[in-house]
Parts: sequence; C-alpha cells; structure tokens
Amino acid sequence: MTGIPRFTGDASPYGGGDPYADYRTADFPFTGLVDLADRRLGAGVIAANDEFFAERENMLKPEPAEFDPEHFGHKGKIMDGWETRRRRGVSAGEPHPTDEDHDWALVRLGAPGVVRGVVVDTAHFRGNYPQAVSVEATSVAGSPSPERLLADDVEWTTLVPRTAIGGHAANGFAVDAERRFTHLRVKQHPDGGIARLRVYGEVAPDPAWLAVLGTFDVVALENGGRVEDASDRFYSPATNTIQPGRSRKMDDGWETRRRRDKGNDWIRYQLVEQSAIRAVEIDTAYLKGNSAGWAALSSRDGESGEWTEILPRTRLQPDTNHRFVLPEPAVGTHVRIDIYPDGGISRLRLFGSLTALGAKRLAARHDELD
Repeated sequence: MTGIPRFTGDASPYGGGDPYADYRTADFPFTGLVDLADRRLGAGVIAANDEFFAERENMLKPEPAEFDPEHFGHKGKIMDGWETRRRRGVSAGEPHPTDEDHDWALVRLGAPGVVRGVVVDTAHFRGNYPQAVSVEATSVAGSPSPERLLADDVEWTTLVPRTAIGGHAANGFAVDAERRFTHLRVKQHPDGGIARLRVYGEVAPDPAWLAVLGTFDVVALENGGRVEDASDRFYSPATNTIQPGRSRKMDDGWETRRRRDKGNDWIRYQLVEQSAIRAVEIDTAYLKGNSAGWAALSSRDGESGEWTEILPRTRLQPDTNHRFVLPEPAVGTHVRIDIYPDGGISRLRLFGSLTALGAKRLAARHDELD
C-alpha cells in the first residue's frame, strides 16, 4: 500500500452548496481496471448483519453517492450508502463497544477475478463513517448462500488489514494477492456507513464454463476481455463497450470529443485468450447524432504480432446493431476497432471460441490462481 494517499478523521459538517466541494480523493493507480463489484456484471451484497439506517445494496450502485440534506425518514437521516446503527457497550459502566465489535457485509463479485485495488468510499458520511475498515476475500464455487460462506471451513484471505479511514473520502488500498476470488467480506469497525465499494482487478473466468459454451463473446468483460487503451475517453469510458447487455442510454456507451483534424479514434482490446473470431456485432444504440460514421476491425496474435484487417471500413447507422459474419475465422489475442472520424459506439461483441492453445493457457492460469 506504499504511495497510496491516506485520509483519516472527520470531514467538516455540510455547510451548503456543492456537497462534493470538500470531498477528499486521489488518483489511484488501479482504477483503470474493471470494477469486479459492478452491479452490471452481476455483483450483489448478499448479506449484512445490520442495515438499520441505509440498505447494504447501495454500496454497489454504479453512480456516485448523492446527498439530500432534507431527506429524513422515521429512522433518521436517509443516506445513499450502507449505514448501521450505533453500537453500544454491555452496561452503563461499560458503555463503549469493544475493540472486536464490528459490522459486516458479504459481497458477491460480478465476475471472479484477481483483485488489484479496493476503494471504500465514505462520501457524505462526515461524522458517521467507520473508525476503520478491513476487507477479506474467498473463493467458493457455485452460488453459495450466506450461511455457506460464513461456515467455519471457508478460508478467508485478508486483502485490506484493519485500517483507519476518513470521512467523506475515497479511501483506496492497493492489493497484492495473486489469487482468484469470488466473494468479499467487508467489515467496518465498530459501526458507521460506507457510501460505495469499488473492487478493481482482472476477470479470471472459469475455463470449464467457457469450454461448455463453445461459442461466446471473447472480448466481453465477464468472460475476461479488457480494454488495453483508447484514443479518447472524453465523454465516457471505452470499457463501456464490453459491458453486459445493451446500452440503455447515450452515456452507457463510448463517445469521443469532436475531432478537428484528419485523424480517427480507436480502442484496443485484449481477448480472454487466443481465440478464433467468427462473427462481430457493432452496436450504436442511443448514439443518434453522434455515432461513428464508419468502423473497421483488425486483429493480431501476441503482443508483437502484425495487425491484420478482419472487417474493412464499413458504414455505420445511428442507433443500430450491426452484425457481420467473417468470411473465415480470425485467430488472435488482440483486436482494435477504428472509428471514422469520431463519435462512438455503444457495444462491441466478438463471437468465437478459444483455440487449443488459448484453452491450454487459460486453464494453466486458472490452476495457478487457485
């Protein structure tokens, strides 16, 4: 965790105006990776010991936490996060909670993976945040119940040791645990509130599942694909193009700023492993006056392979899902989409299957992480 900024202590009481004006945050080196706890990938908070003031599910909302100073309910101030009641000691003579007292929540990752960083966001929790947090992880196959995860025989690995944090702040932690995890246990000591939880890392799919599927989307986030780089992220992140499902609104895709030169915009992807691509979908849903005019696809095999065109520059229509069957399978580990001259796309789907070499390497990686 060397070099990661630390925030501790209360933030000032809300004094009006922009509630984020005094929010404490920093640039963390891992936030360019996929959020394994993204609700859109299927993540969920499956249990918590207490959610008296605010529901546990709020922690995984994709948008930043909101604050309404006038929003109160029968139990008190309504917060956009997970908030537990105040803990008390056992008697008037011992009114304070013990050092061991804590609240917990179990989080199912949307996609199993290797965790590289965690952000425990206490936005708007200025004097009611936890004194400290800790995060543990485990790997349990299938769809385990909370009771199964809390059983004595489940092994938990500490990702974030018990660490003091600050209120109204993005509390970031780098993680060094080269293992594949499926679930987290988040603890707040002794009580309080967490607005958002982000778990950044790399998807590590199950090779047996992909083998049974046969043909699948080899660039999808949930299957282990990822964005390596993009020419422009002005309006929205390039990672949106490989999120599950269709885009639901304009900023749910990838849109670039308007070009005033003669260049073009692009995204470079790494596939789950070496694959044979047979069909392509390029979707411009909700991009109507700002969709890309044309698009072309190229692939390469390996980090130093030559780029080969697999789909020539093709006219795109606004708000349309375009489907292309390739004349022959394109074998590679990376794909680049070039759009002309600018604009955006909402989704890219590359349907194919792992090659024998790709399946072998993926299985070896899976065994190594387990």
